[in-house]
Amino acid sequence: MKASEIRRTFLDFFAEKGHTIVPSSSLVPHGDPTLLFTNAGMVQFKDVFLGRESRSYRRATTSQKCVRAGGKHNDLDSVGRTARHHTFFEMLGNFSFGDYFKKDAIALAWELLTERLKLPRERLWITIYQDDDEAFGLWQGMAGVPAERIVRLGEKDNFWSMGDTGPCGPCSEVHYDRGEEFSCGPNCGIGQCECDRWLEIWNLVFMQYNRDERGQLTPLPRPSIDTGMGLERIASVLQGVNSNYDTDLLRPLLTFVEERTGQRYFSDQRGFPFRVIADHARSCTFLVSDGVLPSNEGRGYVLRRILRRALRLARNLGINRPFIHELVPVIAEIMADAYPEIGARSGHLAQVIRQEEERFLSTLAEASRVAQEMVDKVRATGGTVIPGEDAFQLYDTYGFPLDLTEDLAAENDLTVDKTGFARAMEEQRERARGARQT
Repeated sequence: MKASEIRRTFLDFFAEKGHTIVPSSSLVPHGDPTLLFTNAGMVQFKDVFLGRESRSYRRATTSQKCVRAGGKHNDLDSVGRTARHHTFFEMLGNFSFGDYFKKDAIALAWELLTERLKLPRERLWITIYQDDDEAFGLWQGMAGVPAERIVRLGEKDNFWSMGDTGPCGPCSEVHYDRGEEFSCGPNCGIGQCECDRWLEIWNLVFMQYNRDERGQLTPLPRPSIDTGMGLERIASVLQGVNSNYDTDLLRPLLTFVEERTGQRYFSDQRGFPFRVIADHARSCTFLVSDGVLPSNEGRGYVLRRILRRALRLARNLGINRPFIHELVPVIAEIMADAYPEIGARSGHLAQVIRQEEERFLSTLAEASRVAQEMVDKVRATGGTVIPGEDAFQLYDTYGFPLDLTEDLAAENDLTVDKTGFARAMEEQRERARGARQT
C-alpha cells in the first residue's frame, strides 16, 4: 500500500466515524510561544483541549506535518542512526474534544488496524500507563489482547505532554512485533530495550490534565482524546520494508543521492549520510514553505543547522557544490497528493535553500580543515574530548554549529566538552554586553 493510500485510508476511516477532516496546520505554531515547531497533531487543537476555544465539530482527524528538532521533543541526534527517527514526519491522528474517551478510542484504533489495514492481531502489543487498570481491561476484554501482550510502563514512556506545560495525560501505545530476527538478545522486550524488533506505531493519549509552569496537574474541562500514528512507521510495516527510509516516502530521495554521488546506499552505518540528507532535505523544504528562513536565532537557526549538517554530509559523499536544493522537486513529487503547494512553490523553495548552501560552502572547506586539525590533535595526545573552547572557535569564526562538531567527533570516537562550549559562549555574550555599555 502506497503512503498516499495509507494517509487517505486513515482519514476516510475516521470521516466515516463522524470525524471532520481538518487540514494540516503550519509548522510554525500560531500564537504559541511555548513551542518552536508544531511537533504533534494536537498542537493546532491546544486551545480546544484547554476549553479556551470551541469548534463546529467535536471529532477531528488530520495528517499533520511535524518537526522535532528542538525543545521537549527533539529527535535531531537520532536521525540517520536509527531506522525510524526523523526531524520531519507526518502524524496521522484522530481527536475527540469531550465527545468520546478511552473505550471508543481503543475500539476505533483496533478496528482500523486489524480490519481496515489488516495487520495480524498476534503481532500487536500494547503498553499502558502503570496504574491505568481501565485501559488494561478495555484492551483485554474488548479488543481481545492477551494479558501477556499488555505491558505496564511508567511516566517516562506512557504519560504524554506536548511540552513542559499544557495539555497532557496517560497514554497507551500500540507496538508491532517485527519478529525474532530483529531481536537484540535474550533480554529483548518492550520497555527493556530500544532495538528494531518492537516498533511503536500508534500512541493513544487520554488527555485529562493541564500542566502549569510549576508542574502541577489540573483536570481539563472535558476529558478528550489525542492520538498520533507516524505515517512513515506504519508505511514501513504495510510495505514490508525494514526501515522508514525504504518506504516510498523516502527511498526516492536515497536513490537520487545514489545517482548524484555514484555511491550505493546501505542500510547499516554506511548509509548514515544518505539518511540524514534525505530527512533534512524534507525538513528544510517544508520549513521554508511555511515561512521559516535561515537566521542566527530561533526557528531560523534550527533550519540553518539542519541544512548545514546535510550539506556537510553531502560533502563527505564527494559533493562539493550546493546540492540539497536539488532534492526539492523530488520531495514535491512524492508529497504532491497531500501538499501540492510544495510543487507550486518548488522554484522559490529551492532558491532559498541554495542561497544558504552557497553562504555556508564559502567557509566550509576552511572550517572542515580546522575541525579535522582539532580532532587530530586530541587523538595524537590520547584524549577523547574536543575542548569546548575549540568547538566555540569553530562556531564563532566559521559559523560551524556545535552539532556538526559533535558529528565529526562521534565519527572519530570522540566527544565534545559542551559545558566548555556553553561557558565560552556566555563569556562572549558578557564581552558584547560590556562593549555596548561603554
